Amino acid sequence: MTTSAGAGTRGYDHAAVCYRSHDELLAVAVPFLDAGLRAGEAVVVSLDGEKTDLVRSALPGAADVTFLVGDDVYARPATAIKSYRELMTRLLAGGARRIRIFGEVPRAGLGARWDWWARYEAAVNHIYDVFPLRSMCGYDLRTTPRHVLDDVASTHPFVATPDGRLANDRYVQPPSFLSAPPAPADYPIQRTPPLVELVDPTPTAARRAVLAANRTRLTAEEVDDALLSVTEAVTNAGRHGLPPVRLRLWSDAELLVVTVHDRGAGPGDPFAGLLPASNRSTGGFGLWLTHQLCHHVAFARDEDGFTIRLAMGGSDRV
Repeated sequence: MTTSAGAGTRGYDHAAVCYRSHDELLAVAVPFLDAGLRAGEAVVVSLDGEKTDLVRSALPGAADVTFLVGDDVYARPATAIKSYRELMTRLLAGGARRIRIFGEVPRAGLGARWDWWARYEAAVNHIYDVFPLRSMCGYDLRTTPRHVLDDVASTHPFVATPDGRLANDRYVQPPSFLSAPPAPADYPIQRTPPLVELVDPTPTAARRAVLAANRTRLTAEEVDDALLSVTEAVTNAGRHGLPPVRLRLWSDAELLVVTVHDRGAGPGDPFAGLLPASNRSTGGFGLWLTHQLCHHVAFARDEDGFTIRLAMGGSDRV
């Protein structure tokens, strides 16, 4: 990662700011954004509605700032990456020499589904390094769990304060962090016996099982997305993993969870799922597709092999 890119050059400067009040948030965000405006940079803000209003009112009235809806941008890590890359490409094509972003993962992302946002925060240090970008990621200490803050420290090269930026000695290089990402928390429904258990299922059998056991109120489109994602997961496990392949399924009125386990090591690409693979024969395209379609995708590795978990629905669905 480049940490001191000059004007018009590539390099991503990625900092985290942790705050305990709206005043503390503004004390860092406003000078950061104002400096970008004065430098003629393209400036972007992606926060929830209340914080967007606070930042907007604290900036000069005529400030040329692009405000995005945080919940829309941060719907899923893979879609956030796709959206930001497209946005930054457009800004540069429109004449911007550098880009400055202040954003925040929505509160819903800090719960049971944090593991894939932790992967996002690590991966973008590499993925966004092709852009002349400086960004700050806000984390509210009043609502952010301790284990999330630990991952924030591991995934941001810099820590921002009202007095400036400090190099973060807890930062972990993306390939190292992504090789052993945070273990996903089990959904409570997984503490009950699964409704379905299949060994070495065909993709057709897996889809039939999902349709037969689904108890959720998912829309028809969401069910179709689940069927396609399960097909990709079972196909990848059979093609790239080691037998046996085991599928388990849980469902209630709100949530559908499917795990697919095999005895292999899982994808070798640390960015698998967050970027489309250039070689579709590696299975990377299917992982990227599931990350686009599901409400949560989690990876887990242990001495028994690799598990991918797909979730649709739930109280913090996106």
